[in-house]
Amino acid sequence: MTQARFDAVVFDAYGTLLDVQAAMARHAPRLGEGWRALAAEWRVKQLEYSWIGSLTAQGTRRDFAACTADALDYVLARHAIGDAGLRADLLAAYQRLDAYPEVPAMLAALRVRDLRLAILSNGTPAMLAAACAAGGIAGALDAVISVEQAGIFKPAPAVYALVQEALGVPPARCLFVSGNPWDSQAALANGFAVLRVNRQGDPDEYGLRPHLVAELSDLATLPALLA
Repeated sequence: MTQARFDAVVFDAYGTLLDVQAAMARHAPRLGEGWRALAAEWRVKQLEYSWIGSLTAQGTRRDFAACTADALDYVLARHAIGDAGLRADLLAAYQRLDAYPEVPAMLAALRVRDLRLAILSNGTPAMLAAACAAGGIAGALDAVISVEQAGIFKPAPAVYALVQEALGVPPARCLFVSGNPWDSQAALANGFAVLRVNRQGDPDEYGLRPHLVAELSDLATLPALLA
């Protein structure tokens, strides 16, 4: 595979460039030894609420910030955690998630090439601006595209169409990079070449592997892969 195959690389944000466990990791001493399970449950509910909202909302759609808060409220209630200060701190920390360690250098390496770099994310514009600034990656990106422009969450086709609108690059000339298998499957269905980041070594889903450009354990080797 050569760089000339693609004109743009488009990244998912949460779980791909940004560590979705970082918010709870920062407050692990207050949450106890089970904080990782709480973080995973928060993530599952966050996505569930976004999907149900897309499928059932009738003029009352809630954005990703609201889904994130609603999901946290559910998890805290289910585990009988009633600390309002902790809730506020977790939501604030979610606005400033850490980028995965290799991400800034990886983006910098791609930035010097003739490639457009973008994010396509469920996050609101405010969430993404804060997270990219906190992660030190804002300056490496040509566009940060929020689903709010489409008024619906991933994996709706209207979301993936935003890439060509923003970058002027058709899906076939874009490499879409995601750590989420459902997002990877949707991108493939909408005509993108797809690379999956599988940080946990999870099994294949949706029969993705035969159709991927590659599957990596992190993003450190992506620049070399595209060289």
